[in-house]
Amino acid sequence: MSTPPPVSLESGLHTEYIRKQLVQAVFAADYATAAITDPFGTDGALATIPTGYVPVGYTTDDGLTFTSDLSTADVTSSQSVEPTRSDVESDALSAQFAPQETNPATLALYEGLPLSGAGALPAMGAAWQWERPGVPLNPWRRLLFIGLDYGDNGGEIYVVKFFPRARLTSKDDEQWARSTETQRPVTFNAYRDSALGTSCRNWVDGPGWRALAPAGG
Repeated sequence: MSTPPPVSLESGLHTEYIRKQLVQAVFAADYATAAITDPFGTDGALATIPTGYVPVGYTTDDGLTFTSDLSTADVTSSQSVEPTRSDVESDALSAQFAPQETNPATLALYEGLPLSGAGALPAMGAAWQWERPGVPLNPWRRLLFIGLDYGDNGGEIYVVKFFPRARLTSKDDEQWARSTETQRPVTFNAYRDSALGTSCRNWVDGPGWRALAPAGG
């Protein structure tokens, strides 16, 4: 009987598949703004960000954190030490980030103000004023998250998430101190948009990503 060849434990390993999001960007829009249908051109290049999506600007070096809060309901039986059935009870997706800039977008997200139109803050350099309402305002938003990496050939690789219907569910303290910049950390939950039929759309594309296609594929 012939001895079978040894199994290679390194088969299927690809260092070029390990990704980082070297640069991240957050864009926010009022819910009345048209939804993102495709952030890429036919060549895989990132398309121009649509009008109405406002950049949040610099965020802390913690970057963006997407949390999936999964809970299940288990059925247990006396004849088994493991659950005999398990069903998803809830799976809530949220995004956390801490803006570092004091600009109209970060204030609007933190304070519940519109990003455009009546009630929106004016441009930078103009006098700002807003009041804390007796009944908190928490408008629905559209949020676009873009991460950028580079392939071995130097081409861009983009990872994009789009929350078509998002709402502020938590915000951390706004601290004024000599030792650190003023941050306005926020958490937004993704909710299902009835027109799009999803709470989050995801894309991965870019010239660097397309260069990973197998030869002859």
